[in-house]
Amino acid sequence: MRYHRTQARFSSLGSSILAAAAISLGHCPAANAQGPLDDFPLVITCQNKDTYHVFYLSRVAKDGTATFTASDRLAGTITVTGQAKAVGDALSGGSCAGKSLEDLRASGQARDAKR
Repeated sequence: MRYHRTQARFSSLGSSILAAAAISLGHCPAANAQGPLDDFPLVITCQNKDTYHVFYLSRVAKDGTATFTASDRLAGTITVTGQAKAVGDALSGGSCAGKSLEDLRASGQARDAKR
């Protein structure tokens, strides 16, 4: 019986701490800062032949080139003002090749993180 009361107190305390942390992050200027990752979508979907691939943003280099990776060691790159291109030959004819970020967003292939 004593265990259940103690567990309930810790559970309530943990919820309170989590709520306070979430509120403070929402008001923290650093949490709302614009960074290089904010220029790119979180996910890009592409079709190559009869297969659909989901590419996740994995890094942004100092020169502004974003790399997106998928399963089977597939990858592609794009810049804010450039066009998507495959790394290697595996997806050279895919549905993302040659499209800009604007094109990918307009076609529904680029998915931004919801804020």
